Amino acid sequence: MANASDQVSAALAAAGAPAVSEAHLGEWMRRQRWFAGKSRDIGQVAILDAVPISDGAEPLLLLIVEVRAAAGTHSLYQLLAGVSHDGDAGGREHAEICSQDGTTIYDALTDEQQTASLGQLIAADASIEHGPTTVAFRRSTTLALAPSPQVRVLDAEQSNSSVVLDEAHIVKAFRRVEPGMNPEIEMLHFLDRHGFANLAPIEGHYDYRGELLEASLGIMQRFVPEGRDGWELALGHLQDATGDSLIASLRDLGTVTGSMHTVLASDLDDSEFAPERPADEQVALLTATIDEQIERLFIDLPERPELEPIARRGEELRDRLSMLSHTGIGGRLIRIHGDFHLGQTLLTPSGWILIDFEGEPGRPLRERRRKRSPLRDVAGMLRSISYSTLAAEVLHGADVPRDWERRARDSFLEGYMEKIDTALLPAGAQAIAKQLAMFELEKVIYELRYELENRPDWVPAPVAGMVRLLDEAL
Repeated sequence: MANASDQVSAALAAAGAPAVSEAHLGEWMRRQRWFAGKSRDIGQVAILDAVPISDGAEPLLLLIVEVRAAAGTHSLYQLLAGVSHDGDAGGREHAEICSQDGTTIYDALTDEQQTASLGQLIAADASIEHGPTTVAFRRSTTLALAPSPQVRVLDAEQSNSSVVLDEAHIVKAFRRVEPGMNPEIEMLHFLDRHGFANLAPIEGHYDYRGELLEASLGIMQRFVPEGRDGWELALGHLQDATGDSLIASLRDLGTVTGSMHTVLASDLDDSEFAPERPADEQVALLTATIDEQIERLFIDLPERPELEPIARRGEELRDRLSMLSHTGIGGRLIRIHGDFHLGQTLLTPSGWILIDFEGEPGRPLRERRRKRSPLRDVAGMLRSISYSTLAAEVLHGADVPRDWERRARDSFLEGYMEKIDTALLPAGAQAIAKQLAMFELEKVIYELRYELENRPDWVPAPVAGMVRLLDEAL
């Protein structure tokens, strides 16, 4: 980008922003929950573009920040930077990036009024041009926002940042930026257009277009104020005597999931969503990948009491994988949710709502848009049910009945099979069960490695899942 550094410097100076050193900005980003490179040494940080969004009493700038790791990889992030001239951080000490001579530059996505302006720009269908760059705000439906909406910043998310406006709209900013359209935008538009009702409809989005790249920056959806988070709901139910009151709800969730997959495969004329027949070599590739993960996991497996149920069972697990792989993949590959678990669901008085269709944020965008077996989503939800059992026992001291997880899984699967187009699945109950077990095995291996490195107290959850897969009759 020609003269990019000069353009950035000019935009910052025009807003009265203090100079930000690359080293200081890198250290500030490393401390943020949404920053994905905490475990890597930062090599270089640079602001590649700075676009003035508003020039009021506290100017707002959209920054595209590049972070290069010492290993040579690099990532791009969206940073909405507010500039305050009131002599202090204005109560934003936790969001302050730097301060100089009474002027503070801060993370505006933690500021209620600054983030409200994103929703207002989407409602106005605005476009902001700055040199070769355009930031386009596009509404998908008629919107009427109050001039000064009531604002609530959500603090639960890790990889993105969201703000609720008037308890009626939610704006989510994607912190990490990649070239191309974010899957959540196209998934929500497709599902809404094809009549899938169990979602929060998209109301608009905003994008970046410049010499650097074209990328999605965020979306606006209808907010579901009466929705109860599925994960918290499960933990709450499991604290009662049996958790039975959740079983029927999980069957309904299975039905909604089957309906989602059926709708996602319903348009044969849309090349981005039309179902595809899996290639013969895909099962071999999947099997080889999982086999390698098993081998690496058991080579490094430490000696701990909680790992004793699976100790020295690596070869047994690889044999089980080989037997599971004999049926092939079968069915069809379709667009799927991609990061499906109880925390991506809301239970409302009128039924389940599914949310967060962007896929796993840690995966490259092109991989998140790839068509896969719908049973991958099913495996993700089954593993989430397993985790809720452990969480209820560990976090809340609940006495969960030994057969609750099995009954919960069966209930979800019954609902799913009632609604899914079975042409999307392998032929026959045995082939479906084997493929689902393969995807669960893949997931539980990832979970065990993650928990060993990050949350040792949670190790029993993937261990129990692995034991069940090993002991289950084929």
